[in-house]
Amino acid sequence: MITVTEATATAVTLKRLSDEGVSIWLDDLSRKRIASGNLAELIETRHVVGVTTNPSIFQAAIGSGEGYEEQLADLAVRGVTVDEAVRMMTTADVRAAADILRPVYDATGGRDGRVSIEVDPRLAHHTEATVAEAKQLAWLVDRPNVMIKIPATQAGLPAITEVIGLGISVNVTLIFSLERYREVMDAYVAGLEKARAAGLDLSTIHSVASFFVSRVDSEIDKRLAKVGTDEALALKGKAALANARLAYEAYEEVFGSADDSTQRGARWTALAPSGAHKQRPLWASTGVKDPAYKDTLYVDELVAPGTVNTMPEATLNATADHGDIHGDAVTGGYAQARAELAAVEALGISYDEVVKQLEDEGVAKFEAAWQELLEAVAASLGSKGVEGE
Repeated sequence: MITVTEATATAVTLKRLSDEGVSIWLDDLSRKRIASGNLAELIETRHVVGVTTNPSIFQAAIGSGEGYEEQLADLAVRGVTVDEAVRMMTTADVRAAADILRPVYDATGGRDGRVSIEVDPRLAHHTEATVAEAKQLAWLVDRPNVMIKIPATQAGLPAITEVIGLGISVNVTLIFSLERYREVMDAYVAGLEKARAAGLDLSTIHSVASFFVSRVDSEIDKRLAKVGTDEALALKGKAALANARLAYEAYEEVFGSADDSTQRGARWTALAPSGAHKQRPLWASTGVKDPAYKDTLYVDELVAPGTVNTMPEATLNATADHGDIHGDAVTGGYAQARAELAAVEALGISYDEVVKQLEDEGVAKFEAAWQELLEAVAASLGSKGVEGE
């Protein structure tokens, strides 16, 4: 447990981050974290105001079996399918976390206090199935502060519009490219337009766009190392931050002001008076992969108002201990960011190729994690004497 002294010390840096307009969300969830009171403690002492999950997180939590024994036994007795068992366990965890975060949700008018749960990753390239899954998950969790995660694949874009149009809040995940991010914002605005046409209250609909960070450096750094020149090596660790900063510039172009000089700006300007909320950028994959980099790099250098940073607990702890929060680190750096990405391209490293590869790998990794989870649950159900097929 965190002592009062420790809580006071760690609260300073994290409060500074919150005061800069960054919502701190925890990128992790498990039944043990819920039952032990750890999640409630992080909310109370470390300014955590939201939770994100993904198939890999659930695979690690449920795959361990810890805390799920009783529910697994009950599900086995009922003879449920493996898919149903997984959905019952994951939605139970999200529902419990949503209840813990409900006071935050109420205090912030729905802006924070959110818990995200992802559609089955095997549906990433199927629009209609994604919409149906999103509706089912929203119904199963049955909490106003749930967000349904939909991947930003080509098939995911129309699904985002449809789900937002139904009044369901959405966390768009697996965004790597600036072009795809602009398409995601368009899909969100189109969904709000559908919701307004259906007579829904736009003030009840929220969305975040999860722009992935560290994986961009992991791939581009690998390619820079292969080039091997001093010029190439000097660019290591810069592409991910540059990419994210230009994403924030794109966000400002759509949601940052009442400027309706562009088509995107005009559509948003028409929606804002109806109580519509901006789709906030969420920095995802903020755990540093390269030990040569400071472990709070993707927190310290991505401070900007109206953003979310979802952190693994190790990154949260590191930020609390030695994060360097020095104000807005994004909006003044657009020209430099463009120059850095241009320098990478000039070395023969294709931005478009990298972000396409990362999207494909992201979907594949989540599918693999989900399959591992299904296999672990199937084994547990089978060990209890009930067929899990």
